[in-house]
Amino acid sequence: MNFIQNQIDFLRQYGHSYLSGMVVTLELSFLGVILGFIIGLFICFLRFSKSKIVRNIGATYVEIIRGTPMMVQLLILFYGLKNIIPPNITFLRNSIFLCAIAICINSSAYVSEVIRGGINSVDKGQVEAARSLGLNHKQTMKNIVLPQAIKNILPSLVNEFISLIKETSIVLTVGVADLTYQANVIKGASFKAIQPFIYVAIFYFIMTFSLSKAMSALERRLAKQ
Repeated sequence: MNFIQNQIDFLRQYGHSYLSGMVVTLELSFLGVILGFIIGLFICFLRFSKSKIVRNIGATYVEIIRGTPMMVQLLILFYGLKNIIPPNITFLRNSIFLCAIAICINSSAYVSEVIRGGINSVDKGQVEAARSLGLNHKQTMKNIVLPQAIKNILPSLVNEFISLIKETSIVLTVGVADLTYQANVIKGASFKAIQPFIYVAIFYFIMTFSLSKAMSALERRLAKQ
């Protein structure tokens, strides 16, 4: 009973800090996957360009981002943009905003490859049929290919979102108060080394497990359509 009461007291005292950290983590992850999808879609279109130079630009972007650690990208963009952006533009210098930029750029390289795979998975016969009906390339992509590709890649996009939830913990290094950062603060305040991080693991699991279950339900619903 004492153990249970200690856990209740601990959560009562520090629960608001964990919830605050969860909000920041979800904000960063959500911004990362949404903006990453938009940029990734653009990069994917570059990869399908008829121009070899444009294709190489898209391929180089993907290789550079995927070939360097996310933490290094975060540090370069965070401190680099802090030095470039004027001090009076406070919104653009906001730490969460700067971290979100780094996260979405990292995510975009992976999302672009997911989208490219989804587009390639659409039967080429459908593309040929659409062109034979008089649709141009843009109309074929918009009305035939992309709707099917998005449905095919939806599970992968959710997996990317789940991965970002865990990977955003690196913003701890630049002082952004996400879930892991809050646990570090709680560790110093409570003088407990393990307990704060056990709860962090539990909260991360709750977020990722809930998303996985929601995705499974969505997949079953889409399969019936």
